[in-house]
Amino acid sequence: MSYNQHGSYRPSGFGGFSFFPPVIKKLLIINGIIFFLSIIAQNIVIGNVLLDNIITRYFGLIPFNHPYWSFLPWQLITYQFLHGGFSHIFFNMLMLWMFGMEIENMMGSRKFLMFYLLAGIGGGLLQLILGAGGGPIIGASGAVYGVMVAFAMYFPDRMIYIYFLFPVKAKYLIVFLMVIEFMSVGDGSFVAHLAHLGGALVGFSFVFFDKQYNFNFDRFFDMFKSNKSFSQGKSFKERASSFGFGKKEVEDADFYEIKNNKKAEEKVDQEAIDDILDKISRSGYQNLSEKEKKILFEASKKN
Repeated sequence: MSYNQHGSYRPSGFGGFSFFPPVIKKLLIINGIIFFLSIIAQNIVIGNVLLDNIITRYFGLIPFNHPYWSFLPWQLITYQFLHGGFSHIFFNMLMLWMFGMEIENMMGSRKFLMFYLLAGIGGGLLQLILGAGGGPIIGASGAVYGVMVAFAMYFPDRMIYIYFLFPVKAKYLIVFLMVIEFMSVGDGSFVAHLAHLGGALVGFSFVFFDKQYNFNFDRFFDMFKSNKSFSQGKSFKERASSFGFGKKEVEDADFYEIKNNKKAEEKVDQEAIDDILDKISRSGYQNLSEKEKKILFEASKKN
């Protein structure tokens, strides 16, 4: 499947649109590395047990009634990063990128990360509670289904091209897929259909309530860091470039001393822009106030 770009959301100005926004890029890399390591683990034996089986035992999602292995709380997160084969990880990551890049650009990276993980957790919980047992559950499908539902809610009339040939509106395609998943529950296959439905349900609920209350996870993330800037370590020039300043030369205020009132004012202005850029990284361009957007617009006209 693919989708066209007509009528798509494109944040303007300094928010920019990224085809590989930070969280999705990291998720693709992490999943790829773990999959590569799992292939290696399939050829390593520890105490007459394949290392790959040991990894699945402790990091796959183990059903409550499994006869030999036990459920562990962290598995609700870690199972999302394990995959059973190349086609499994390939299609999950393709769907994540295809449907998720615009969602992350809209939500901001922090909110999207929480949304993605919560969808995966919701999918895992529904599978654990209503599933009929069976083997360990692995894969990002629950989280990906949450992302797909979010896409359909934000862009219901976007045309999705199945096999690059047959156009279908996103809202119809996603509803059709949900019906198929619902009808497939209990079919005896190795597919965790309840995890897909659970992820979709969390995705729907998250977007529905976020539109009303505009969730903010800044405080949650701030617990894991000091009061330093979220993007500390990058110069203003680097951050400005990543958010669409183009090739303009922007002098970094950190590299010169304030010798007069004019330079002092420039430093204050740049600090204000730094704060706004950090806010874009956390929450997305659409959450800026009109005043903040105006500050960035004025800054873009300076040399």
